[in-house]
Amino acid sequence: MRLQIALTAVLILAAANSTTFAQERTPQYSQAEVEVGFNLYNSNCITCHGANGDSVSGVSFRTGQLRRVSTDAELNRLIQTGIPGTAMPPGRFGTADLAGLVAYVRSMRDFDIRPARGDATRGRALVEGKGGCLTCHRINGKGSRVAPDLSDVGAVRSPDAIERSMIDSSSTMLPMNRSIRAVTKTGTVITGRRLNEDTYTVQIIDRDERLLSLVKSDLREYIVLKTSPMPSFKNALTPMELDDVVTYLRTLKGAR
Repeated sequence: MRLQIALTAVLILAAANSTTFAQERTPQYSQAEVEVGFNLYNSNCITCHGANGDSVSGVSFRTGQLRRVSTDAELNRLIQTGIPGTAMPPGRFGTADLAGLVAYVRSMRDFDIRPARGDATRGRALVEGKGGCLTCHRINGKGSRVAPDLSDVGAVRSPDAIERSMIDSSSTMLPMNRSIRAVTKTGTVITGRRLNEDTYTVQIIDRDERLLSLVKSDLREYIVLKTSPMPSFKNALTPMELDDVVTYLRTLKGAR
């Protein structure tokens, strides 16, 4: 009996002291950080680590398997310093970019953790038909540019996040995707999705897919809209149809 208790204690202690990356409790990362990290990963890391983060032996970002780090802080330092004697170079990234890379790597294992509950073929038909998604969105070169491109949505958003955006898009809309309403000094009203902004100008794409650059000093009114123009599909689609659309969208990983 004492031997059994002792063995149990050893196993519990070993589990508690494990430093595998997958076992660390995952913090919550903002969707904006994940999307910044996704773009940086594709520009700097994908050649060696691969689209799924499992091309380096003994490392798999999607399962949380890393050989040298267990915490976000350690991963942050490793990205900055690289690994001497290996193909992993030091990275020259700012604080926000580092946070994004860590967020994306840590979030990769959440993208496929939920089992598919629908049918991707039916989901594609709904996206292109009944759902009318391509009226605003673009997928792999097909559709409108008025709303964000969804060609890589399955690589940057978890199934739960995709589902939430379909039910209540305003609550999940990223600041970078917000629309603006501008009124010129002559009274012309201009609305569209903000693409870029600096101190003096803002660039948008309007409902006619025209790219416009506005000089702020020429405007008498400039409002960032926090309500998404995307309708809720909570009642427009059945629960099964929602599952089908989510299942299809999560297959969209982009052309990498």
